[in-house]
Amino acid sequence: MAFGKTGIDWRSTMAAVWRSNRHLLKPIERIASIDADTLMGIDDQKALLYKNTENFLRARTCCHALLWGAPGTGKSSLVKTLLPRYQSYGLRLIQVSRDELHILPDIIDDIHDHNHHFIIYCDNLVPGAERHEYQALKAITEGTLESPPSNVLIYATASSSQLRSELNANDLPTQPLTHTDSPAKTEKCWFFADYFGLFLSFQPMTETAYFNVIDQLFKRVKVDRDQLHQEAMHFAMQRDGPSGRTARHFLNHYQIYL
Repeated sequence: MAFGKTGIDWRSTMAAVWRSNRHLLKPIERIASIDADTLMGIDDQKALLYKNTENFLRARTCCHALLWGAPGTGKSSLVKTLLPRYQSYGLRLIQVSRDELHILPDIIDDIHDHNHHFIIYCDNLVPGAERHEYQALKAITEGTLESPPSNVLIYATASSSQLRSELNANDLPTQPLTHTDSPAKTEKCWFFADYFGLFLSFQPMTETAYFNVIDQLFKRVKVDRDQLHQEAMHFAMQRDGPSGRTARHFLNHYQIYL
């Protein structure tokens, strides 16, 4: 398959997304960036991912990263904080869906000689024996006869709830994998260990952390805090539980209906 040159001017384009129907990288004009200060309760994950990214930009030791854990806890949002923080240092983002990972070698052929540093972002990976697309991911992270490019990293997310829906529960550990755990605990679940050197675990949000996020989002709203917390928790229990995502949805719900 001939990929061809992207035609993207990476000096002015900060991010792009692979469009399979048009078979090209499309520059993203309206980037969904997020202020890191709005992500609460994940300071350790922030620090590790930022340190890894800074090492990458400085040509120091760094790893491909998997952000793994409960839904709505800030995995994708944390990746979105990278561009505002590091784009002036030459960082660029490319998003590729998990079903299009086979295109990675062609994309990398086109960007490996650029002066910029690229993070290829894939949201919501799910392990499975039949997912042949992941072979391209393994080839890039581990290398083949051709050395992996020094200006490309893979950052991906995976939801623990979706892992449990696709894998037998007996194949999963009772706690999310952290950067200090051995990823060889179960062969089926942790085959991602072949691809990523950095695992960041995102635990379900505690009630206290959830209320802190609610207070931050509603800091300019004059409302009884106890009543607000009660309504916010009731809202969370009707969904996936307390999380940063649920808190933002509650804010939208409050502004529309209350």
